[in-house]
Amino acid sequence: MLGTICLSKAILPHFLQRKTGHFVVITSLTGKFGTPLRSSYAAAKHGLHGFFDSLRAEIWREKVQVTLVCPGFITTHVSMNALTGDGSPQGAMDNATRAGKSPADLAKAILNAVEKGKYEMAYGGSELMGLYVKRFFPRIFTNMLKTAKVT
Repeated sequence: MLGTICLSKAILPHFLQRKTGHFVVITSLTGKFGTPLRSSYAAAKHGLHGFFDSLRAEIWREKVQVTLVCPGFITTHVSMNALTGDGSPQGAMDNATRAGKSPADLAKAILNAVEKGKYEMAYGGSELMGLYVKRFFPRIFTNMLKTAKVT
């Protein structure tokens, strides 16, 4: 998270001087809701949402845009690189990630969102339902998380 913010702060003066620019920030659906075994990951992604939502509100007059990209399960090594509660690597691909969408398809969706000037986009499969269940039925969502299989 801090690397993303530091890089953005370094680029921002250039965008402001030119009165144009576009930050495209890859967060996660986990930036919208936390899940078991991903507490640090969720905290970092929530932090990106807070920072870039605030930045967008501060610089919109300068024609600098921000798009937050919230992918669900994408076939990457994120679960293999995740750390367990004792700090050791998980070292295994979880089933949901293995069955996720392709990075190439996500890239196409991101380009489409940027072309349309979207502030935020969510991308994925059935995990997108989590956005709506949490928003409208938070107790049900919390109970769903209690039994969620993430490995």
